[in-house]
Amino acid sequence: MLMPRLIPVLLLMNGQLVRSETFTQHQIIGDPLHEVSRFNEWKVDELIYLDITREGGLAQGRRDSGNRAYADSMEVLEAVASQCFMPLTWGGRIQSLDQVREIFSRGADKVAINTAAFETPELITQVAKRFGAQAMVVSVDVRQTNNGYDVMIQGGRTATGRDPVSWAKEAEDRGAGEILLQSLDRDGRGTGYDTALIEQVSDAVTIPVIACSGVGVYEHYAKGLKAGADAVAAANIWHFKELADRGGKRALQRAGFDVRM
Repeated sequence: MLMPRLIPVLLLMNGQLVRSETFTQHQIIGDPLHEVSRFNEWKVDELIYLDITREGGLAQGRRDSGNRAYADSMEVLEAVASQCFMPLTWGGRIQSLDQVREIFSRGADKVAINTAAFETPELITQVAKRFGAQAMVVSVDVRQTNNGYDVMIQGGRTATGRDPVSWAKEAEDRGAGEILLQSLDRDGRGTGYDTALIEQVSDAVTIPVIACSGVGVYEHYAKGLKAGADAVAAANIWHFKELADRGGKRALQRAGFDVRM
């Protein structure tokens, strides 16, 4: 059995790192390149960058802020990849195979696709055939409803009426190598993963499921793995706790999981 992975998720908006809450509130926390050095030192298992920019160009920031100005998101990716010594997944605003090709040429190892994968599912197959299933991550954003769960697209703004279990199964059938499963309701709240959602999706597919959204304390990671996830990811906790990788993995060890230290 493979060791479970512990993965930081970094959110980019207009070229800057942000923390997120319920996909609607965002706080700028720094430059996208600064965190890479820290994660290299910690030797984290993997790194996921998601560009959640909705409109506008890249923010240039103050000249005395110490933050570098980037021309576009691909320049951000190239800068990150040049200093990133762990597997790198890049997602957000991906709409075509040509974009995927450019992302890989700039140094990413995987792509995470949400809206375009749902609206044009053939793209999943195209990416998997061209670059391998291991490089194709389908990002599934989910909101809880009175009747269960609803897959959301367009950065959580548009409901699809699709059940996440059936969509995850279709994504696997079309060639996806992994599912990145995110809960809009838990995002940034620190109340823990939606373990019922994780269990339902993990039971329905054979490919790895990366659980995300809701981590507030290190002990939440083990609950995500026990619900069936193959990897556990988080965003905000990595920015506000020192040695977050070590603390998270020690918590997993205490819960009985064998992890790479």
